[in-house]
Amino acid sequence: MFEFGRELKRIFGAQGGWRPARDGLAGGDSALLELLDLSLLRNEGKAADVAAGRISAKDKPQRRLEAAIVWREVARRSGDAATLRKAAAQAEAAATAFDRDRRPDGWARARCEQAFCALLGAELFGEEGLNAAAEIAFREAREAARGGLAAPLAEVGLALIEGRRRMSLGDAQAARVTAARFSAPIAAPRALPRRCSAAHLLIAEARTLRADMLAGWGARLKDPDILQMALNEAADVADGLDGAYEPLAHARAAALRGQILALMGEVSGDIEQILEAVTCLADVVEDMARDHSPLDWARMQAALGLALQILGEATAGERAFEQAVTCYERAGLVLADAPALALRAEASNGRALCLARSAELSGDLAVLDAAEAAFKIELAQRRAGVDPVSWALAQVNLARIYEARLDITGKDRGERASAALALQAALDVFAEEGLRSFTLIAIDAMERLRVRAVPRDGI
Repeated sequence: MFEFGRELKRIFGAQGGWRPARDGLAGGDSALLELLDLSLLRNEGKAADVAAGRISAKDKPQRRLEAAIVWREVARRSGDAATLRKAAAQAEAAATAFDRDRRPDGWARARCEQAFCALLGAELFGEEGLNAAAEIAFREAREAARGGLAAPLAEVGLALIEGRRRMSLGDAQAARVTAARFSAPIAAPRALPRRCSAAHLLIAEARTLRADMLAGWGARLKDPDILQMALNEAADVADGLDGAYEPLAHARAAALRGQILALMGEVSGDIEQILEAVTCLADVVEDMARDHSPLDWARMQAALGLALQILGEATAGERAFEQAVTCYERAGLVLADAPALALRAEASNGRALCLARSAELSGDLAVLDAAEAAFKIELAQRRAGVDPVSWALAQVNLARIYEARLDITGKDRGERASAALALQAALDVFAEEGLRSFTLIAIDAMERLRVRAVPRDGI
């Protein structure tokens, strides 16, 4: 899958390094960004900045828009908040310049880019308020657009936001209605001129977003029909992409297919389907180049970890949980330097849960003792005042270990109180940092502890 990109890097390296196109954005072809690894992509972003700032530059608003697109992709692959802010700033500057030049289609496209920056921020950092900002920008873009990509992009964004908002309240029919909203904007780019090289990948991304939304609905409702719709979409997208020339889009769609298979197996209890999911995700992870997109690599490691976790629950297999821990730890290699990422909380929580479940299945308190010692070392290394988020996550993980010891021994020798104290300390940090996704994990753990029957020592 990533062989062509690796060869590209080798060639440019042999020539003295990547030489970005004079006008930035890989010479105007955004599809080529797929082939650049993260380091080359950063260079392309710098080139786009230079192109946008050059006094003699032709169509400076477009150059700024191109710079925003590149920097958003860098943020998407790295999880770097500063880079995402740079992308948003370039998109805002592009919108201002397009407006000054009285170019409504350009302005609408720049507003869409601002909206996608906001959506990415909400996804990466759990900042739900950014979804509202994105919705306003998409609506304004849709009203202003006269042609090109802006109108369908805005419709895709609005459909996605509506789908996620209605997910907690809606039923299976609402999921189908929301999914149908994607159809017209997905079809629209096909009618654009052949010179729009980005249209093919934008269609693939829109379809992947729809599949992901349907997967979320299907998992919440435990609806096999909706999950099957999601699976069909993701599989069709993956089959329509060339892994050599569109490696990231292909890997994202293929990984989503594996995730949906795991969810379907969890709902149906079909172990063969879960095993198929594990195989699918393992293949994607094997082909994925970590330096091409570190955050995608981490996300796919975590997805494989979750599939193995589901397999462990379905088979009561200790080995599956052990393998899941390994995957979560690999994801942590990337996520350790990104304390605010929502994915980090998910991976950390998954690792702790799998350690606990492995110990519960084996009845081996030594496993718990080792895990407890590891989390206490992490707490000592990551002091609350220096790295509060990491410290709080370690507290949540430690609480899960205490909970597992209660389950194994049937005795409470202070573990319940210790778990409650650890969770409360974590909640205080998450609230202060404004990390909603992290807070929800800690609240769920606190509620689980609250309803648990209190075991009595010695009984």
